[in-house]
Amino acid sequence: MSARLALRPPVFLAVLAALSLSGCYQVPVTGRKALDLTSDVELAKVSSKAFDEIKSRHRRSTDRARLDQVQRVGERIAKVVFWDMPNADWEFVLFDEPRQINAFAMAGGKVGVFSGLFRIADSDDELASVIAHEIAHVTARHVHERLSQEMLAQAGGVIGGVGLMGAGAGSLTTSALLGLYDSTATLQMLAYDRGKEKEADYIGLMYAARAGFNPEAAISVLEKLEAETGSQPRPPAFASTHPPTPDRIVQLRDAMPKALEVYRTAGSRAAAPVVR
Repeated sequence: MSARLALRPPVFLAVLAALSLSGCYQVPVTGRKALDLTSDVELAKVSSKAFDEIKSRHRRSTDRARLDQVQRVGERIAKVVFWDMPNADWEFVLFDEPRQINAFAMAGGKVGVFSGLFRIADSDDELASVIAHEIAHVTARHVHERLSQEMLAQAGGVIGGVGLMGAGAGSLTTSALLGLYDSTATLQMLAYDRGKEKEADYIGLMYAARAGFNPEAAISVLEKLEAETGSQPRPPAFASTHPPTPDRIVQLRDAMPKALEVYRTAGSRAAAPVVR
């Protein structure tokens, strides 16, 4: 009989408690408790290398106006998330991919925007809603959580998870991280489950409002997205990693009064400087 199967209930509960205390974090804004067995430092290093590889594979945009817009909006959001990502080395890159209505963010402050996004996000407010959503995935450590769950499963459950503590993301390779993001020629970025997408929607909404961007733009972007892609074939809602767009809009409308209050009080409130 394996050690895990032979573990007596009191011992099992003690080990589980230790794992919960040592491997948990609190998600910013929502306060949700989640599993994290990874190392921020190691994951940021690997993400930086993966981002460099993405940049080497795909053409960069030369549209100066759009480049300035991405940088301007990105830096404002970076300021208000300073305490959630204090050691980030921010980098905002615009890829010349007109067919891709998408953006992504990686640990360590690496953010990519695809030029096709401007088909639905033209104003600073609309662009901010998308960038804030992607950064929210990082501050909420959704990749950390996914990796931690995989590490725990591969190591054989609770006992293996305890053994992984302190190892962090040391064994994570650039190729493995790129595999999570599926960085192929189509640049389809990491798909999170529906709960994570909704959490990023809410956190991103609050980040955009804190940065002085009109949070109502988050709804207009999703409405444009639905108009742009609503007729395209897609899997049923129960089989999709993303919540149906109408469901996301309903959640944003429910959160809008609070977001608007944050937006109104944000004003010119000083934020911590971006660390470079």
